[in-house]
Amino acid sequence: MEPESAVTTCYRHPAVESYVRCTRCERFICPDCMREAAVGYQCVECVREGARSVRQARTVVGGRISGPPVVTIALIAVNVLAYLAEVLRPSIVERFSLVGARMLGPDGGYYVYMSPQPEGFRAEGVAAGEWERLITSAFLHLEPTDGVFGLMHIVMNMFSLWTLGRVVEPMLGRSRYLALYLLSALGGSVCALLLADPGQSSLGASGAVFGLGAAYYVVARRIGADMRGVNRFMGFLLLWLLLSAGLTSWQGHLGGLLTGGAVALAYAYVPRGPRRTPIQVAACAGVLVLLILAAAIRVGGLT
Repeated sequence: MEPESAVTTCYRHPAVESYVRCTRCERFICPDCMREAAVGYQCVECVREGARSVRQARTVVGGRISGPPVVTIALIAVNVLAYLAEVLRPSIVERFSLVGARMLGPDGGYYVYMSPQPEGFRAEGVAAGEWERLITSAFLHLEPTDGVFGLMHIVMNMFSLWTLGRVVEPMLGRSRYLALYLLSALGGSVCALLLADPGQSSLGASGAVFGLGAAYYVVARRIGADMRGVNRFMGFLLLWLLLSAGLTSWQGHLGGLLTGGAVALAYAYVPRGPRRTPIQVAACAGVLVLLILAAAIRVGGLT
């Protein structure tokens, strides 16, 4: 009588016969547990362990390699939705645009900020505690009622955001890109708060767009790109800054440009290593603290 042959089963599914071994751990695996490898098959656990040991690709500044520019698309969507909200309810502009300090009189008109507050008047602006205006104003644009320039305001900004964003976002990685965009927007608002008439209303994504332009220039130099096209673009951006004087908030453009450049320098020139990300986070936090401190000092002078 011939001896009965031993039956081997999958290590994860003991009820299933298996005669194939994992080429890495040599345990028997069934078809459900097989994962094709360069040679033979591997089990689920060995594939997972191998994926953990593979070094993830990073951008030049240490961010994760990303696919489509989803953050840029999301930012454009938020700006467009905010614009549609303005069209449906124009009062949104007066409530959330950037204003340093002004008084709303009982007749509905706006007046220079006064302290103490006269009876029947209401204070508005950052000096009145409406700090959210520093960010919300960067997502608002001129209304269609402001003429052709009203519609062109958002069209030009969104076109510029798409043109720059789809290039800069893959360079930085999504989280670093979003941080730079928001800090540039805040930097533009703070610069406008410091240099512009405190009763003047300003709004628009231009400050953040100028910050992306500065980041594009800094990172392009860092990676040794052909600077001819980059320099032409930066020349156009600076020309836009000069021509914007008297039309829009050039102070916001300048603030976004300087803030974006500072953050991009921190991203691009921190040495590689385990401390790179903490140093970059600390640099962003430092820029944020400086901007808030500058705004607080300005508000203190207004009140």
